Amino acid sequence: MAHISSGVRNYFKLELLIASSCISLRQLFKNRYSLFNNGQVWDNSSTCGNNYLKVITKYKNLSLTGTQKTSVSNGNSDEWDVTTFMNLLLYIDRPKPLNTTEIQQLDEEDKLLKQLKDIRNKLVHHSTKSVDDVEFNQLWTDLSAILVTFGSTESELDKLKDDSIFESPKQPINEQNVKEASHLNSLGTKAHKDRKYLEAITLFMKAIVLAGVSNHNRAIFYSNLAASRLSLYEQETTTFMNFEINGSTDERYRALKDAKQARNLWPTWWRGHFRVGKVYAALNEYEKAINSFERAFALDPMKKEIQEALDDSRQILSQQSRHEHLDPEWSPKTIPEYLNDLKQKFGVEPEEARIGHSLAGLIYPSGADVIEGLKYVHGDIGIKQDYAQAAKYFAKAARQSNAEGICNLALLTDRGLGVKKDHNLAFKLYEQAATQPLQHPVLKNERNFGVAEAEHTLGLKYADGITVHKNLLIAAHYFQRAIDHGLPDSANNLGLMYHDGLGVDKDLAKAEQLFQLAAKNGNSGSMLSLAKVLLDRNDLQMSKIWFDRACDAGNIQAQSNRSTFEKILEEKQKFIGSSSPNILKVMDEITNIIDFMNVNPTSCESFDQTIYDYNILNDYANRGSKTARKLCNALEHFQQAFKILMESDSLTEEQENTFVHELSQCYRIEQIVAQYSGMEIRQKIVKIVEGVLYRCKTQSIHINSQLDEDARNCYATLHLDSYELILKFLDLCKQNYPKSARFFELSASANGFLKRFEAALYETNQGLEIDPNNDELLYFKAVALRLMDHHRNEAIEAYQKFLEVAPNDHRYIPESFYEMATCYLKHNMSLDEENIIKNLYRQGEEAEKLQLPCFLPYKSTSKTLLKFRLYNESLPNTKTIPDNNPKLRLTDPHRVEVITHHREWESQLSKAKSNENTFIIPKTHQPSVKQPTVKSLIGLKPITLREMNPAKNHVYNGYVLSVTIIEKAYSSIPSIQIIIEDENLDCQRMYIYGFPEEQSEYLINKVYTNGRKMLIINPYLRIGAKDRKPSIRVDDFSSITMLNESERIINMCRCCGKANSSHVCSQCKQAYYCSKECQIMDWKLYKHKLICQIE
Repeated sequence: MAHISSGVRNYFKLELLIASSCISLRQLFKNRYSLFNNGQVWDNSSTCGNNYLKVITKYKNLSLTGTQKTSVSNGNSDEWDVTTFMNLLLYIDRPKPLNTTEIQQLDEEDKLLKQLKDIRNKLVHHSTKSVDDVEFNQLWTDLSAILVTFGSTESELDKLKDDSIFESPKQPINEQNVKEASHLNSLGTKAHKDRKYLEAITLFMKAIVLAGVSNHNRAIFYSNLAASRLSLYEQETTTFMNFEINGSTDERYRALKDAKQARNLWPTWWRGHFRVGKVYAALNEYEKAINSFERAFALDPMKKEIQEALDDSRQILSQQSRHEHLDPEWSPKTIPEYLNDLKQKFGVEPEEARIGHSLAGLIYPSGADVIEGLKYVHGDIGIKQDYAQAAKYFAKAARQSNAEGICNLALLTDRGLGVKKDHNLAFKLYEQAATQPLQHPVLKNERNFGVAEAEHTLGLKYADGITVHKNLLIAAHYFQRAIDHGLPDSANNLGLMYHDGLGVDKDLAKAEQLFQLAAKNGNSGSMLSLAKVLLDRNDLQMSKIWFDRACDAGNIQAQSNRSTFEKILEEKQKFIGSSSPNILKVMDEITNIIDFMNVNPTSCESFDQTIYDYNILNDYANRGSKTARKLCNALEHFQQAFKILMESDSLTEEQENTFVHELSQCYRIEQIVAQYSGMEIRQKIVKIVEGVLYRCKTQSIHINSQLDEDARNCYATLHLDSYELILKFLDLCKQNYPKSARFFELSASANGFLKRFEAALYETNQGLEIDPNNDELLYFKAVALRLMDHHRNEAIEAYQKFLEVAPNDHRYIPESFYEMATCYLKHNMSLDEENIIKNLYRQGEEAEKLQLPCFLPYKSTSKTLLKFRLYNESLPNTKTIPDNNPKLRLTDPHRVEVITHHREWESQLSKAKSNENTFIIPKTHQPSVKQPTVKSLIGLKPITLREMNPAKNHVYNGYVLSVTIIEKAYSSIPSIQIIIEDENLDCQRMYIYGFPEEQSEYLINKVYTNGRKMLIINPYLRIGAKDRKPSIRVDDFSSITMLNESERIINMCRCCGKANSSHVCSQCKQAYYCSKECQIMDWKLYKHKLICQIE
């Protein structure tokens, strides 16, 4: 046990304490069974178990896994675990004829059971399986109180607190049997290696039953037995893996029992927990598998196979949570099936597609290798699926820096298809693919496939913590890059992060925009996400439309939940129909408060280096600002570190040491100034810090070394978003450097993010013993006390202590006044309390006036809540996103994508025209449906873009679409391509075919110009055969009716569309703007530079 940290010991002691509850829970179950079944006795027989299982499967609230059902069916309650007892005790319906005393007793028992379940769940979600002493003592007290109530004796429970419980118990040893058991184990191991699993099972079972063998040895035999049972199941399973348990004879069920027996016999042996995890993975119970692997990892973090198993399970669980296995886009298809889909959806003939592949191979050899690799991945005519062969082709393409080849090779490596599974190598390959050029090396107007896909996967890796520390900020960064580089599917992932406030500030408006972007590009998961968001904000019509679209797109999750959705929709319709506008407004406000108060805190880390301007801060420092001086000092260290970083791609050991020291000093003084210019810089910093930390360990200079302390400070700060893992790391730091307040400050911060306020308070108090006037720790202490129950007076006293110590322009001063005021908030406030709140509120506002420019405008959740309670001022509307919001729509990712892609196309076309050596080959696929024309608008119904399904080719017969041109065309090859906007300010691409060629110049320059309005009869929404993106296509010239010139928007702002704009672009003299702000936005966001030269 010497090598296991105290935190890990604490965790396993608590686990053993919970496991000991099975004795009490078993008796409680038998008592209830007798009470609920007219005095019948549970006799642990299979007959009793089978009959009981038939009855309880009817209960709606009860959910048992396959293994739990099997164990219940067996009837032997001695083999049930805590979760099985919990489920049976909490979710079994009570019989009605119970007296008052019985009901009260059951209610009290249920209350304690729920507390026990909550504590167990809390432990399960300790991913590091490490519990500090404060939390341990509190949890032990709570658990033991519950168990004593259920009949356990306190003296027996206290025995589990001693470290001796992890030692092999003293027991009589029969040396002859030990020798025989060892021999049988060796034979069994050999049989297992020879794939003779039945023989191995027999040998291990013979070893297990021998008397006089130590528990540790028996644990090894049980573990080996479980491994052989699992291998036997896999050997005998010829069909697709079945995750349902086939009764107690199922080898996986037997393997699980054996693995748990190994774990029980030797609780601190990593392999026992590892073996349990492997069986759970085979049963598709990946949450339980991860929990077991995390236990194993806590006991031996150096075992590579544990980390690999963890990465595997986390990756699969992540895929399942995203419902990838239900997504029709992920369903396996052969190349002929794929080409047939292409024909059905987009009208592209298979032969035409194959010819295109052949031509691409002639001009781009590495692209041909990718195509050949894909044939072996999916299977093609005359080619059987062969991942190993596919990997060879992808590797060949990768050697030529083909992004798609690198990305595909990474995918195979990540999943162990055709090559050895290696998550770390796969991650490096994804990084390599993500650094390739964004533009296709040959097809200059095409994106380089594989780049955005790799960025998306890196986002997933950081979001799930697979091979890297979990970091949601970096995940969001990669998802945004993937979106920017042409992969709209990433918008769904990023949208979910904004919706829940994970790694980014919660922003429902941005989340909805991102869902719209992905949904409009055919992502069925985003269609469902969008339907839920719209349902929440009571836009029931559009919610229903998007839900139906998700179902039509084949989203199985939507299809299976249709009845539930429609029931909620119906209930909302009835409620809204019967409620007054005032009631609805109040309901929205209440929901908004809940959303507002549940915003997750995010990391202060960012990639914006412009926030903290040294010159401005130095000016304030010279005027006497202590806070500005502190920020300047931190910036000086950071700039010195940055200077070293930029000196060379490869630093000497001395340079690395100096860099780490300077960065550590910056973090100690004020870490918020350390903003990086990009992800690549951050990754370089992480690599240097990890290298120095490793060097300190291997060179035995890690105890009481300034360099090691600095490296640890940098490492913990850089990975602070990985709260659980970094807390375990900080435990060791505090042991090695007990006089460093910095490590206690970081521990308090991480515990605060995890909402473990008691632990955060403990860490701040420990740190304050070292540095009593540390303003950060004083503030953290006040916050922790405020967020704990029944500590109002202590919290206010702590805030006052902070205010005494901190300089008057400290960034937490205004917030301290606001947070103190919230301590007095309650449903019924006295007049005195209200006056105190108002006075504190005013003091906070006065303190804001002293803040440095880098902290303004001042953001405070507490202030916003106070304004709502005191002055009835509405909260920031996180709930309702107003339609037709002109400013909001300008940053809509879909709008930005549509306009910038149009401008990029026109720019490339213009360059190609001016280059004599460049030939433009017009290419379009004939539509699969015909757009009918009518001679009159009479009888046509209006339709808008949002009412048209962006994921489905369809002609909307009998409808007319009214639009304004917001982006004109500059050429007519192969069509007149414009951007249109409808009455809802939604925009879309529009391609016009079928016009007289001799009139093309006239139409481009005189008719289809910016600001002109027109009607499109029987509009045809077409999904592009090449880019899979929606557009409005016109093949019959007569289906367009141009409105009178008098309807034109004169001098329309090229950014927001406002009429009579007076500002003109000084370069092209053609683009009008209503303001300087719009001109800057058009230049930066919409890339006006692309068309400025051709206006």
